[in-house]
Amino acid sequence: MKIILIGIQGAGKSTQGNLLSKELNVPYLSTGHIFRMLAKEKTKLGRYIKETINAGLLIPDDKVLEIVQTYLSRPEYKKGYILDGFPRTLNQVKKFQNGVDKVIYLKIPDKEALWRLSYRKSTGRNDETIKAIRKRIDLFHKFTEPVIEYYRKKGILIDIDGTQTIEKVNRNILRGLGKQLIKNRVKEWSRKQKSIIAIVGLAGAGKSEAGNFFRRKNLPVISFGKILNDYVDEHGLKHTEKVHKRIREQWRREKGIDVFAKLNESKIRESFENSKVVVIEGMRSWEEYIYLKNKMKDITIYIVALFANKEIRYKRTASRKKRSSLYGEERDLNELINTNMGPTIAFADFCIKNNFSLEEFFDKLDEVYRQIYYRL
Repeated sequence: MKIILIGIQGAGKSTQGNLLSKELNVPYLSTGHIFRMLAKEKTKLGRYIKETINAGLLIPDDKVLEIVQTYLSRPEYKKGYILDGFPRTLNQVKKFQNGVDKVIYLKIPDKEALWRLSYRKSTGRNDETIKAIRKRIDLFHKFTEPVIEYYRKKGILIDIDGTQTIEKVNRNILRGLGKQLIKNRVKEWSRKQKSIIAIVGLAGAGKSEAGNFFRRKNLPVISFGKILNDYVDEHGLKHTEKVHKRIREQWRREKGIDVFAKLNESKIRESFENSKVVVIEGMRSWEEYIYLKNKMKDITIYIVALFANKEIRYKRTASRKKRSSLYGEERDLNELINTNMGPTIAFADFCIKNNFSLEEFFDKLDEVYRQIYYRL
């Protein structure tokens, strides 16, 4: 089956493309991802694509066609594909003769797209400025809406309301592709298993940003470090490594090295009353993991380890408005050895490298989230 996904930036094409790839057993190919990867290459083509993307312009049709056709000529795409971000112009449509079966149009208002993308802004990607995003939306209306009408007249367009939840959008797409497929798959993706996503990582690796990402997915996020931070604030103490270490060690002597899991256990259980997935931001010791695993035997715990180069982590932490001094080799060693975080990171189910832009980090988190949430 050959499927094309169309929609303005932020419509959810990547999310639905990855889901459909798993459900239909055909590969997903994002032209946006291809161009971003090429833009990082220090080649003439890479520099050209980077400058074009950063300016919010469309890459010329001939160049796009050449790149896309090269990818689709690979063996893995011979039996079908899900193509995202192409074709974007009528000229591309007319030159792209590849026997497309269905075209899925994810419709969302411009304001919705801007709202979704606003949290993805990052100095690491100049094409993510509001100005550049607005320009891309204008280009979509000018060049890509005629493409939508072209496929509509051919009778292969499926209109989908992209403002709904991920599950509803996916269900409606499948309904448009065939009722039998929906009947066969809905029961399997209906999530019954409760899961914990436990985020681990050293200071500056991106635990807080990951927590914010999952909050935007309306998942309950429980910060293990919040209890200690609140205690320091309430007692008028300073957020230094010496103070934090003293309090942590005192609590662990009194209640065990798994103390933070014990102190947050009731919150976790309460959160499961309204959600099948609960996120722990900043689980540290291996003993905390074992405690939760033994206490919640009916719940699957996935450890997601975040990694960033030391210099990057230190720079991020130093720029914080609060607790900006809580970083350095002493802090790292205390967490890895004294809090026994080392085994937690080493035995992680997923490892995400967070050295680059916030948008790229969120893309990686989204991929992990889909693997966990839609795991059969």
